Parts: sequence; structure tokens; C-alpha cells
Amino acid sequence: MKDILGENDKIAAAVHERLVSQRVFVLNLLGSPGSGKTTLLEKTMAALKDEMKMAVIEGDLFTSKDADRIARHGVPVIQINTSGGCHLDAPMVEKALAALPTAGLDLLVIENVGNLVCPAEFALGEDAKAVVLSVTEGNDKPMKYPLIFKESALTILNKIDLVPYTDFDVAAAQEDIGTIHPGAMVLPLSARTGEGMAAWLDWLRTKVRTRQEEA
Repeated sequence: MKDILGENDKIAAAVHERLVSQRVFVLNLLGSPGSGKTTLLEKTMAALKDEMKMAVIEGDLFTSKDADRIARHGVPVIQINTSGGCHLDAPMVEKALAALPTAGLDLLVIENVGNLVCPAEFALGEDAKAVVLSVTEGNDKPMKYPLIFKESALTILNKIDLVPYTDFDVAAAQEDIGTIHPGAMVLPLSARTGEGMAAWLDWLRTKVRTRQEEA
């Protein structure tokens, strides 16, 4: 395992160095199947595509369904199929970047395979990880799968409009996430209705602007 992760980290570091030199902010977007990652991305692309240049790498076990959804927004997208693998790794991303022009990009989002376990362990060359947790999954998930929340700078509580129809405890989830990762940001929102989306978009704008000022 150490050998696998060590080699992965070397390639991830090279990917990161390359994209930093090109002033691209890279986000590794994580979450369970059905948490709303792709819907969130679609709404994000629609809101920001006239402000900044974006691209997406879509990770999934099979099919190009998610990539097809993103492509409809006129954003460059590459699909990676893992053929049963539970996560993306840095060599996969490095290979995908060969087919994805990154010069001139402001934001690259890598939507990882839907899983709360394996993707947290593999760096992809990203600047930050964000995890999407839908309220329909239950507020016990942070404590049951702590590593992914520990590794993520931001937790998005998606489908917040459905809270009245569930027993999800927003305050308890926020407290657990704060215990696992003190200082991590938690943003409740609904990608479907748009509630809370402004804070998410502003977070992305700030990260992109900071990257461009640092480079």
C-alpha cells in the first residue's frame, strides 16, 4: 500500500506543479452516489461559465452519462471510466490531462467516483478537496466515514430543501464535521432550488482569484 500511495503521490505532485504553473485552481469533488455532485456541477457551470474558463474531469465506473450532462453546458469535459475501480488516481488524471487543454483555464473540477472511502486516500494533484453530503444520507456519515471529511476543506450539505422531510440534524452534522476537521467550512445548500448556492460560488471565485494572485 505504501508503494502504491508513494508512486501515486509523486505523480500527483507533478500534476499539481504543472497546473499551478498554469494558474489553474483544481478541486477534487467527492461524495456518495446520489449526493448531487453532478447536479451541483451543472448549476456551477451554468452560473460561472461566462466569468471564468472551466473544465471537468468526470470519474465513474462505467458510462459517460455524467460527462454528457456537463458537455451540454459547453464546458470541456473528459470522462474517466475505472471499470469497477472505486476511485480515481493520479496516473488516470495525468493521462486525461493529455487530452484536455489546460492552458488558459481558471478552474478544473475533478468529480471523483461516488464513494466515501477510497477516494479520500488518493491525491490527484488538486489544490483542495470538497465533499458533498446530501441530507437524505443521514447526519451519521461524518463520524462513520471520518477520513473524507478530515481531508476536505469544505463540506457541502446538499438537498437542504429536503430537511423538513427527513430526520437530518444540521447542527449535529456541523458539530461532527467541526470535530473531525476543525476550521473546515460547511455550506448548506440546495443545488436543485438554488438556496445557498451564492456562498458556494463565492468560495470558488475566491479560490480561483487567490490562485491567480499567487502564481
